[in-house]
Amino acid sequence: MTAAGKIDFGDPKSGPAAISFTPDGKTALVTRDGDHRISILSIDGSTVTDTKRIMTGGHRPYAVQVSPKGDIAVIGNQGANNGDVMPVNIVDLKGKAPRIVNTVDVGQYVEGLAFSNDGNYLAVIPQNGSNLAPTHPFYNDHGLLVVFSVNGTTLTKVAEVDIGQWPQGVAWSRDGKTLLAQSMVDNALAVLSFDGKSLKVTGQVKVTGGPDGIRTAGR
Repeated sequence: MTAAGKIDFGDPKSGPAAISFTPDGKTALVTRDGDHRISILSIDGSTVTDTKRIMTGGHRPYAVQVSPKGDIAVIGNQGANNGDVMPVNIVDLKGKAPRIVNTVDVGQYVEGLAFSNDGNYLAVIPQNGSNLAPTHPFYNDHGLLVVFSVNGTTLTKVAEVDIGQWPQGVAWSRDGKTLLAQSMVDNALAVLSFDGKSLKVTGQVKVTGGPDGIRTAGR
């Protein structure tokens, strides 16, 4: 790998958290967990430029994914981790410039999210209070995996299922029928089936540490 560019956001506390590229490779969205902003980068070959355009969608934007269709992106917000329900922001990428046009409330502390290979579904992982102390009033002993159908910039909830504590990333199989969801506390990946209407936990893959990030290999 060769570095193509280096961006200084001008604020040492901006806290860049995640990045996602549009399918044509010409634009990238960067979440800034530290100052609650989303930056838009322009990529031209080996030149990377900060457009200086900022989106502001929620408190502590973290996970970000661009749809394989290239028409929208979604951003998950973590909030202050005090029990409040956090939104997912939907970004329209087809207008004059990327901008947030819709939000969907999901659950406590959105950690991971991923589009299915065809872009028709979005999987979202709220930690659901499972990363809080057991004495906290909004503690739960499990996280959640929620699947939404995607229609343009509209997300519609299709299914929800309990998964392990302190869940992290999620990934789809290429056919969209299987998902893997990580759990830090369980040191495991939950295996789930999806039939377009319902989710079901079908198994578990144990690992040697707390799994923190996952992605499906090339389409």
